[in-house]
Parts: sequence; C-alpha cells; structure tokens
Amino acid sequence: MSKRKPSSSIKRVTSAPKAAINNDVSPEILVGLKVREIRNRKGLSLRELAARSKLNINTLSMLENGKSSPSVSTLHQLAISLEVPLSAFFEPQASFKEVVFTPQQQRPEVIIDQMRLEVLGKGVKHNVIQPFVVTLAPQSDSGDNLIVHTGFELVYCLSGTINYSIGENVYTLVGGDSLIFESHQPHKWENNSAEYAKMLLVLFPFEQRENLGSSHFPSLSASWSE
Repeated sequence: MSKRKPSSSIKRVTSAPKAAINNDVSPEILVGLKVREIRNRKGLSLRELAARSKLNINTLSMLENGKSSPSVSTLHQLAISLEVPLSAFFEPQASFKEVVFTPQQQRPEVIIDQMRLEVLGKGVKHNVIQPFVVTLAPQSDSGDNLIVHTGFELVYCLSGTINYSIGENVYTLVGGDSLIFESHQPHKWENNSAEYAKMLLVLFPFEQRENLGSSHFPSLSASWSE
C-alpha cells in the first residue's frame, strides 16, 4: 500500500496534540551527536559502523551531522549494531530510581521523523519495563524495516487509528483497542489516516532483564540507561 508522507515534520505542524520539543537545538542534531558519541566510545569508524548496520556511509554521515532525520527502523539498526538500547541516543546519563513519578508536563520527549515519543519510565531500574506514549502524524509509520526484539509488547490505542502489522497479520486499532504479543515476531505500525493517532506502548524485554551486561535486540525503549 503506498503512503503519502507529509512535507512538514511533526514538530512543525501547529495542530500537533502537544507542543514540540525545545527548538533551541533540533532533534536531528541531538540524535546525530549522540550516535557519533557512542560510535567513538565503541572505537568504531564511520565505515565500520556502516558495515555493521548495513546502512549507507553517506546516510550515517548526514545523520551524525544533523542533516537528516532518521526513521525508527534506522535507529533500531544502529542500536543493534552499537549494542545499546535505542534510548541511549536521547539521554546522556543514567539515573535509576526505586519509584518513578513523572508529572505530565515533565515527560522527556523526542521527535523521530513523524513520531513523538514521550517517555513514562525514565529512571526505571534495569529496563524491566519500558513505557512510552507515542503520537503518530498523519500518513506516518515506524520505518521501512520490520522491528524484532526480545520479550513482549503491549499496545493500547488512546486515540485515532493505528494499523499494527505482526508477521503476516494486520490489526487495526482505534481508541480503547489493545494488543499484546511476543515481540520476536517482525512487526511495524502506521497511521494511514488524515488525523493524529496516539498509543501507549509498553515493552518488556527478556535479555536486558536476564543479563544486564549482554547485547540485546533493542526496541523503542524508555530505559534511558546508557
């Protein structure tokens, strides 16, 4: 099914359900700088990371220099290649808590392409649960590549219409509908409508819980542990 991409980013659309991120520094630059920082810390050249992630070296260069906005699937590939949770690209340091209370107006958030992620679990210990509120712009999706990671995934549609593909099946969710599935199954989501859609996304990864030092298949994570 072909999809039209809106010409403007979600952060520039005045009808967005919530105000955009701090505009002092663009999300593209912040994410790009973090990718470069992690790559350098791992001792990898840009060419080596391109080989690991199977991403074009020019694509990586543009990303690191804040000249392009990555999709969720692109960041997912980079997180797997760099052996970090995807949240590592958005938060500079860890802060674990026994109890996490997040007032609505203090949720950390980031814009990725046409999607806003609001983190509900910043500081959750050991990544055992990774909750997000995800807002999807009209005619947007999670990216070209299917997402695969360990554990389980809970999706609860708060508003709008979201098509969630799991394996060969497509589930259409409207407000109040939910999904729970084993997330080793290839999956993706999209909003084909002309309206914004919002969902609660909660991830329960296995590997991060079982062995905190091991490499794992990262997902849209609220661990913020890097």
